[in-house]
Amino acid sequence: MRTPAKIDEVDLYVWEGKADIIDRVARCMASFDVEVIRADGTALSPERLATRPSLAIISVSAIDAGAMLPTDWQSAHGIPVIWVGAAPRESDPATYPPEYSHVLPLDFTCAELRGMVSKLVVQLRAHSAQTLAPTALIASSECMQALLHEVDTFADCDTSVLVHGETGVGKERIAQLLHEKHSRYGGGPFVAVNCGAIPDGLFESLFFGHAKGSFTGAAATHKGYFEQADGGTLFLDEIGDLPLFQQVKLLRVLEDGAVTRVGSATPVKVDFRLVAATNRNVQKLVKDGTFRADLYYRLAVIELRIPSLEERGAADKIAIFKSFIASAIGAERLAQLPDIPYWLADAVADTYFPGNVRELRNLAERVGVTVRQIGAWDAVRLQRLLTLARNGQTTPAEAPAETVVDRSKWDMNERNRVLAALHANGWRRQDSAQYLGISRKVLWEKMRKYQIFDEEPETRESE
Repeated sequence: MRTPAKIDEVDLYVWEGKADIIDRVARCMASFDVEVIRADGTALSPERLATRPSLAIISVSAIDAGAMLPTDWQSAHGIPVIWVGAAPRESDPATYPPEYSHVLPLDFTCAELRGMVSKLVVQLRAHSAQTLAPTALIASSECMQALLHEVDTFADCDTSVLVHGETGVGKERIAQLLHEKHSRYGGGPFVAVNCGAIPDGLFESLFFGHAKGSFTGAAATHKGYFEQADGGTLFLDEIGDLPLFQQVKLLRVLEDGAVTRVGSATPVKVDFRLVAATNRNVQKLVKDGTFRADLYYRLAVIELRIPSLEERGAADKIAIFKSFIASAIGAERLAQLPDIPYWLADAVADTYFPGNVRELRNLAERVGVTVRQIGAWDAVRLQRLLTLARNGQTTPAEAPAETVVDRSKWDMNERNRVLAALHANGWRRQDSAQYLGISRKVLWEKMRKYQIFDEEPETRESE
C-alpha cells in the first residue's frame, strides 16, 4: 500500500500504556522525517506543538484505569488522536467517542499507520493554511499600523524585499500583501518556498526544473520554482538557511533573469518579484562568512521588520485570540455561548508566546475544541490549558488542582490585600494593579503565587 501523501516534519506522541506499541510505531515511520516521542509522563512543549504538525497515538490500555479520560488529550492539546485498541470500535462506543473516527487495531500494519498519519497531516496543514491568513491582518497596535503603512508604500515596487521577524509572526502573510498590492505581479502566481526544507541534491531540480528524460524517473518536463513564479512573486522563507553553494545559483538567476532546466541547454527567461524572509540576523551571517554579501545587498533593497506578538501588545493579542476562537468553535456554536470571559482574555494578554501568532493560534484552537465539545467556558479545564501554555510542564494526566501547596508559607496579609483590590475594582486586572501601585505583570505573578487565579472565576460567579 502506497502512502498517499508525503509525511515530513511531524511529531508523533505515543501514549502506549500496556500495549507496547512505541517501538512498532518507530519502525513503521523510520523512513520519514518523523519524531516519535514517548508521551507517558513526559512534559509537552507548547512552543513545539505550535510550530510542528503533531498527532497523538494513544493505546486504549492507557485509559483503562480511569486516570485518563478519552477526551483529555484532545481537550488539553488540540491535536488529532489515533486510538489503538484490540476491541472493534463498534463494540465499545464509550471508549471511542463518536467525534474520533481515527482508530487502529492493536495489530495494525505499517501501511495502515502510515496511511492514517498521512491523511491527518494533510488535514492539519490544510486547516493551518485556512486559519492563519485572516488573523495575520489584525493590526490595531501602533507598530503594526506602521508596518502596514510601509507595505502600502513599497508594495508596487519591482525591487526585492527582505522581511525580518521572529518565528510565527506572519512573514508569509506580509509577503502575500506585498504580492496582492502589486499592480503588475499581483495578478500572477504567489509561490512560497521554505529554504530550510530543501533536501540535499534536489535544489537544482526543485528551483530550476528538469527536462524530460534528464534522469531516472524524469518522465515529463518539470517547471521549477523560478518558472512557476514567472509573472508573479517568489517568496523564499528562511533564506538564512540556504547553503552558500545554493546562494550562488540564486544570485545568478537574479542577475541574468533566466534559468536553465536540468538536462537542457536552453535558457528560459523569467520575470518575478522576489520577497525573502528570515528570523536570523543576516548581517551577522555575512560577517561570519555563511551568507554572501552580494546576495544580501541584492535581497535587501527594501527591508521590513515584523514586530513580535509581545511588541504588538495586549489589544492585538486578545483580538487575534478571539478571531482564532471564533474560527475553532464556529459562528453558529459561538452565538449560543456568552462572550469570552474577561479572566480568559486577561490571561491571554498576560501570557508570553515565544512562538508568536502561530503559538497563540495553537492555544486558541485547543481552547476552542474544549469549549465546542463541552458547550461552556469551563474555568477549570481552560485554566489547565493556560498553565500548559505558560510553562509546558504539566501533562494531561496531571491535575493542577490536586497539587499540594504549603499555604503556611504564604503572606496572608499580602494575599488578602490583593484580593481586596481585585474585589474593589471588579476583578479588572489593570485597574487593580494601579490601585495597588504595581504593574499588571506583578499583579499576575502574585495571583499565581497565592492561587487567586484558580479561584477567580468561581468567586466572580458567586457574587
